[in-house]
Amino acid sequence: MNDLDEPDRLHSAHVSIRRGNFRKLEWWEPTPARRVRVLAWTCDCQARFYELCQSGGVAFIRRTVQNEDAPEISETHRWRVGQGWETWSALLTGQVR
Repeated sequence: MNDLDEPDRLHSAHVSIRRGNFRKLEWWEPTPARRVRVLAWTCDCQARFYELCQSGGVAFIRRTVQNEDAPEISETHRWRVGQGWETWSALLTGQVR
Protein backbone atom coordinates (compact mmCIF):
# COMPACT_ATOMS: atom_id res chain seq x y z
CA MET A 1 0.00 0.00 0.00
CA ASN A 2 1.27 3.49 -0.77
CA ASP A 3 -0.01 7.05 -1.11
CA LEU A 4 -1.33 6.31 -4.60
CA ASP A 5 -3.54 3.50 -3.26
CA GLU A 6 -5.23 5.86 -0.81
CA PRO A 7 -5.00 9.41 -2.21
CA ASP A 8 -7.28 10.91 0.48
CA ARG A 9 -5.53 9.27 3.43
CA LEU A 10 -3.87 11.64 5.87
CA HIS A 11 -0.54 10.41 7.18
CA SER A 12 0.90 11.03 10.63
CA ALA A 13 4.55 11.09 11.66
CA HIS A 14 6.74 8.14 10.69
CA VAL A 15 9.44 6.67 12.91
CA SER A 16 12.96 7.26 11.57
CA ILE A 17 15.31 4.36 10.99
CA ARG A 18 17.33 3.28 14.02
CA ARG A 19 20.50 5.19 14.70
CA GLY A 20 23.70 3.17 15.11
CA ASN A 21 23.79 3.49 18.88
CA PHE A 22 20.08 3.39 19.74
CA ARG A 23 18.73 2.64 23.22
CA LYS A 24 16.42 -0.36 23.44
CA LEU A 25 13.11 0.12 25.24
CA GLU A 26 11.61 -2.70 27.30
CA TRP A 27 8.18 -3.76 26.10
CA TRP A 28 5.58 -5.33 28.41
CA GLU A 29 2.06 -6.70 28.24
CA PRO A 30 -0.45 -3.82 28.37
CA THR A 31 -1.45 -2.70 31.86
CA PRO A 32 -5.18 -2.22 32.33
CA ALA A 33 -6.04 1.45 32.83
CA ARG A 34 -9.40 3.07 33.40
CA ARG A 35 -8.74 6.00 31.11
CA VAL A 36 -5.98 6.40 28.56
CA ARG A 37 -5.47 9.59 26.59
CA VAL A 38 -3.47 9.31 23.37
CA LEU A 39 -1.26 12.41 23.14
CA ALA A 40 0.61 11.65 19.90
CA TRP A 41 0.86 8.82 17.39
CA THR A 42 2.72 7.60 14.36
CA CYS A 43 1.17 6.65 11.06
CA ASP A 44 -0.68 3.34 10.99
CA CYS A 45 0.20 2.81 7.32
CA GLN A 46 3.19 0.79 8.56
CA ALA A 47 2.92 -2.70 10.06
CA ARG A 48 4.18 -1.26 13.38
CA PHE A 49 2.95 1.99 14.85
CA TYR A 50 3.28 3.78 18.18
CA GLU A 51 1.18 5.97 20.46
CA LEU A 52 2.30 8.23 23.29
CA CYS A 53 -0.31 7.74 26.00
CA GLN A 54 -1.12 9.35 29.33
CA SER A 55 -3.05 7.76 32.18
CA GLY A 56 -3.26 8.76 35.82
CA GLY A 57 -0.63 11.49 35.50
CA VAL A 58 2.03 9.29 33.90
CA ALA A 59 3.02 8.65 30.28
CA PHE A 60 3.96 5.53 28.34
CA ILE A 61 4.40 4.43 24.75
CA ARG A 62 2.11 1.80 23.25
CA ARG A 63 3.38 -0.25 20.32
CA THR A 64 1.00 -2.05 17.97
CA VAL A 65 2.18 -4.64 15.46
CA GLN A 66 -0.51 -5.32 12.88
CA ASN A 67 -0.46 -9.08 12.33
CA GLU A 68 -2.82 -10.93 10.02
CA ASP A 69 -4.52 -12.77 12.90
CA ALA A 70 -4.74 -10.05 15.54
CA PRO A 71 -2.75 -6.98 16.53
CA GLU A 72 0.08 -7.49 19.02
CA ILE A 73 0.03 -4.67 21.58
CA SER A 74 2.75 -3.91 24.12
CA GLU A 75 3.66 -0.94 26.30
CA THR A 76 6.69 0.61 27.96
CA HIS A 77 6.80 1.24 31.69
CA ARG A 78 5.38 4.53 32.97
CA TRP A 79 7.32 7.82 33.21
CA ARG A 80 6.62 11.35 34.32
CA VAL A 81 4.87 13.07 31.42
CA GLY A 82 7.91 15.22 30.56
CA GLN A 83 10.13 12.16 30.34
CA GLY A 84 7.48 10.46 28.22
CA TRP A 85 7.66 13.30 25.70
CA GLU A 86 11.46 13.11 25.69
CA THR A 87 11.34 9.37 24.99
CA TRP A 88 8.71 9.96 22.30
CA SER A 89 11.00 12.45 20.56
CA ALA A 90 13.87 9.98 20.80
CA LEU A 91 11.65 7.28 19.24
CA LEU A 92 10.70 9.53 16.32
CA THR A 93 14.35 10.36 15.62
CA GLY A 94 15.56 6.75 15.81
CA GLN A 95 17.45 7.11 19.10
CA VAL A 96 15.32 4.52 20.93
CA ARG A 97 13.36 1.54 19.73
